[in-house]
Amino acid sequence: MKSRLYTSAAIVALSSAAAFADGHLAFGMEGGDFSWDSYNAFADSTDLTGQTVTITGAWTGNEKEKVEKVFAYFTAATGAEVNYSGSDSFEQDIVVSARSGSAPNLAAFPQPGLAADMASQGLLTPLADGTDAWVRDNFAAGQSWVDLGTYADKDGNDHLYGMFYRVDVKSLVWYAPEAFDEGGYDIPETMEELKALTDQIVADGGTPWCIGLGSGAATGWPATDWVEDMMLRTNSPEDYDAWVANEMKFDDPKVIAAIEEFGAFARNDAYVDGGSAAVASTDFRDSPAGLFAIPPKCYMHRQASFIPAFFPEGTEMGTDVDFFYFPAYADKNLGKPVLGAGALFAITNPSDAANAFIEFMKLPIAHEMWMTQGGFLTAHAGVNLAAYADDSLRAQGEILQNATTFRFDASDLMPGEIGAGAFWTGMVDYVTGTSAEDVAKGIQERWDAIQ
Repeated sequence: MKSRLYTSAAIVALSSAAAFADGHLAFGMEGGDFSWDSYNAFADSTDLTGQTVTITGAWTGNEKEKVEKVFAYFTAATGAEVNYSGSDSFEQDIVVSARSGSAPNLAAFPQPGLAADMASQGLLTPLADGTDAWVRDNFAAGQSWVDLGTYADKDGNDHLYGMFYRVDVKSLVWYAPEAFDEGGYDIPETMEELKALTDQIVADGGTPWCIGLGSGAATGWPATDWVEDMMLRTNSPEDYDAWVANEMKFDDPKVIAAIEEFGAFARNDAYVDGGSAAVASTDFRDSPAGLFAIPPKCYMHRQASFIPAFFPEGTEMGTDVDFFYFPAYADKNLGKPVLGAGALFAITNPSDAANAFIEFMKLPIAHEMWMTQGGFLTAHAGVNLAAYADDSLRAQGEILQNATTFRFDASDLMPGEIGAGAFWTGMVDYVTGTSAEDVAKGIQERWDAIQ
């Protein structure tokens, strides 16, 4: 077997070309935040010289450059070449190639729905025995990630097919620290405290929330995230899964109650910038603007980790704006659930190199090498949080590490006509006055009609 020892001072994956020199990667930044021991052990025990592993996914442009720097470390450790092709039409391309027998070795699926569908057609290969136990033991909220990567094969038997890699967090509340300081407001740690803070801001003459559902043809989707978060904070993970699968009907009292939990914020004129009538018509990209007004037009905005892209130019994270975990109820004993999304690797054409790549994905350094480049979160509990590119990402990483349950965005897992159709439009109807019961009944009727 080859033996490669890379000192922490010698390398870090910041070169777009993954150059090699004298048996070492030619990078040259300090690498003290990276987990070299397990990487070196993997390199010492794995020789795939002359082999190639082919991978496809939805990462293109800057993201493709970042992930290829990670893949360079697989090559350095094993001698196997990695050929990655990113595609804007990944979802269509991978199905066509798999059905024609020309699939690459691995695919990075942006969400588990398509992976589950392909597994049911016999187009994916289960991960090696024991991988489920490894994920359970080494990922924060590990059973959640086993559940999200486990699908039925064409005979209806469940297997672990997916190893999750890059994760997004949606259970965040954004706020302006200066406005909180001037108001004397503390960060709420429970949903009870969040509701009390909401009322206190109103009592002090302010408006607590910025909420906007506008998104062109996709108007309504931000409300689905609210409802999903509320489902996780008022019901068990098993109930959430049953709802996603339509085993718990959309008009079940538990779902209606979660919709009304959202409505307690969005349908109260005193709680929302512009009043509840503005919720449906305000574009989600514009809705956080009130946080930055002087005086503030609103104090809080619940939205996913991507929303800083729509903050005013020059906004400084941690100073002008910050975030906290969208809290759970103290009295419901449901832990700290986190709603989000994420990409998973699955084997679409098995080979020794493909199996070795999944083993590489278990290493902390396979995650740390993207962490340090920015735009990346992971649930791997073994990573060094110091490797995150900035304090904001590190704090989001800590939210993931502290999660007791992680669940994928429900609307992304539901049939398109529901999750990207009736659910969206139903939420617009709800915030404009239709009852939660009627909205839920209409969504369920649509679901029944497509089955």
